[in-house]
Amino acid sequence: MKAEIISTGTELLLGKTLNTSANYITGQLSGLGIEVDYHTTVGDNKERLQEALKQAIHRSQLVFLTGGTGPTADDMTKDLVAEVLELKMVFNQETMEKIKDFYYAEKKTPPGSDKQACFPEGSQIVPNSVGTAPGAIIEKENHTVVILPGPPGELQPMFEQHILPVLRHKLENHCERLYTRILKVFGLQEAELEKELQGLLGQKNPFITLIDGHTFMDLRLTIRSNDQSEACRLLDSEEAEIRKRLGSRIFAVDNQTHASVTGDLLRQNKLTVSTAESCSGGLLGGAITNEAGSSDYYLGGVITYANEAKEKLIGVQAESLRKYGAVSETVAKEMAEGVKRALGSDLALATTGIAGPGGGNDEKPVGLVYIALATSEHTEVKRCLFNGDRKSIRNMTVETAINMLRLYLLE
Repeated sequence: MKAEIISTGTELLLGKTLNTSANYITGQLSGLGIEVDYHTTVGDNKERLQEALKQAIHRSQLVFLTGGTGPTADDMTKDLVAEVLELKMVFNQETMEKIKDFYYAEKKTPPGSDKQACFPEGSQIVPNSVGTAPGAIIEKENHTVVILPGPPGELQPMFEQHILPVLRHKLENHCERLYTRILKVFGLQEAELEKELQGLLGQKNPFITLIDGHTFMDLRLTIRSNDQSEACRLLDSEEAEIRKRLGSRIFAVDNQTHASVTGDLLRQNKLTVSTAESCSGGLLGGAITNEAGSSDYYLGGVITYANEAKEKLIGVQAESLRKYGAVSETVAKEMAEGVKRALGSDLALATTGIAGPGGGNDEKPVGLVYIALATSEHTEVKRCLFNGDRKSIRNMTVETAINMLRLYLLE
């Protein structure tokens, strides 16, 4: 089943409003195995929207339109759908009553509200529990057009409560669909990954796509099939071959994160961890605690940005700071051991580096980061030189620290 999404609204074309609704719908459809071929964004212009809609209906079985469902003159989505599909617009009294109830406390229904109660004939009305703009599902000649409001806070609950059940029912009678699996890879760039996967890339079923997530690579496996069991068997077989080649560099599958997988390993091994951060400024602790249940294994952390904080809070030696500097192997080691001792954790991670844009020199350039992992046996320190802006360097620091911890736990 082919699908496409038309997003309406001039504000989307001005670079001020991020089109999160199209991204959300695509993710939902992909999870169902529905292939999205086109995203189109159109301003509040009747002729251009009409042209986009005609083209979409011509080439796709399933068309989503978001936005343009309000009460004002530039809200024309439903009218244009009716025009293109050659349907009459029909007033729905039940919807009008719901709109009046919404404004009951204000004792006055805004002008144009009756427009929101009009739909192309034959529409399945999709109620809006958050706002006043209902959606609609229109079926005609093997095409399905879904109209939804633009604001994500209204669109998403409507999609999950009313659109997903309809789509699942459709797929029961649809022969072929897409099945996908995403393997997340750390420590390999795209060219290196291509070399490792020689002979696998270029296959049609399953088809492998490499997606650069900056701090890691997504390996997306896609199979088109009319048999779910066979599709899963092929995905399992392909994943096994890829794991044979990449080993522990694969850190997660589908919706798993680096932190969630590492947290599960900590929980399984009944170990705790703490953090001491300088250049990452709390991002590492934030990534760990972003996972539900992290209190099972994360005891806490300190942000020791200043040298004085490193000394007073976790016992970094003043002589080490004077002799080697804050960005050094020695200080990273003392930070990890100090926070491990202070909080009584089994393991500890520490970060110190130069995130930029200033502060670097020939000896210690921007992007130089030391990451330490203290365990009961020893303390490992990794020297890294990251590229990119301040945000990129800090993010890579966090992912590399979590990866160090994950690899230790796997061993």
